[in-house]
Amino acid sequence: MNHLLSTESLTRNEIDGLLDEADEFVEVLARPIPKVPALRGKTVATMFFEPSTRTRLSFEKAAKALSADTMSFSPGTSSLSKGESLKDTVLTIRAMGVDLMVVRHKSTGAPQRVADWLDIPIVNGGDGAHQHPTQALLDSLTIRRHFGRVDGLRVGIVGDIRHSRVARSNVFAFATLGATVTLIAPPTLLPTTAADWPAATTDDLDDILSELDVVYLLRVQAERGGASVFPSVPEYVSRYGMTLRRFRGMKPDTVVLHPGPMNRGVEIAPEVADDPRALVLEQVANGVAVRMAVLFRLLEGGESDG
Repeated sequence: MNHLLSTESLTRNEIDGLLDEADEFVEVLARPIPKVPALRGKTVATMFFEPSTRTRLSFEKAAKALSADTMSFSPGTSSLSKGESLKDTVLTIRAMGVDLMVVRHKSTGAPQRVADWLDIPIVNGGDGAHQHPTQALLDSLTIRRHFGRVDGLRVGIVGDIRHSRVARSNVFAFATLGATVTLIAPPTLLPTTAADWPAATTDDLDDILSELDVVYLLRVQAERGGASVFPSVPEYVSRYGMTLRRFRGMKPDTVVLHPGPMNRGVEIAPEVADDPRALVLEQVANGVAVRMAVLFRLLEGGESDG
């Protein structure tokens, strides 16, 4: 694997291999000293041209747990404000001796362009509404650790799917691992390319909720126009919010996932967010282990491209 830019190109063996390695790193992170020397002498740069809390800190924690050095890039205090191009910025950082870059950018395809320009592994930390592959991997790990498998489970992804890079990455990862995926949203929040995704679609959450093993909630992405396509927050909550009533009506072993940040009282009720069957904090913890696996695989070599 030379880069990790998308889940669409990953095979089941590749995903299973990464999740198996992540399982091992979960055990490393549980040790009194949660660190191994696997990437000592390597330098990982987090190039985040878009704001992030979980993803950025998770990658930095993962790199340090592998004993790699880290460099952080913030556009507001960089030469981008002086007109420097993306290409010159990443070439400059590469010249400082960086061995791998994690790139988050508001523009679809930006990490791919960086991969074309540089001779080091690139990880897509999220590009526009396109892809967020490590989120899909950590979600897959969370589901697999909870149920013992992903194969055969029924997963519903609910909410602003049109503007969500998480949804696209997760659909392909979950389907590759053998899950049956349904996208649940009003037509205005479904992507125009949904017919090409390995998933069914419906606009009726209540009709399918009792059949689901995993309910994956997405926030409405107002910054990308998501809030402009339904009349009001109360109407959205009434049709697509994980209210306490809906939560109590699910199968007793059904779990709720959310990539964060959560809008409590909109897509998820506060009581649901704090329930043990909401695996949100497990997702965060598993994210570090998954990103350790990705960094280790890319910097120590693998068998195929991703």
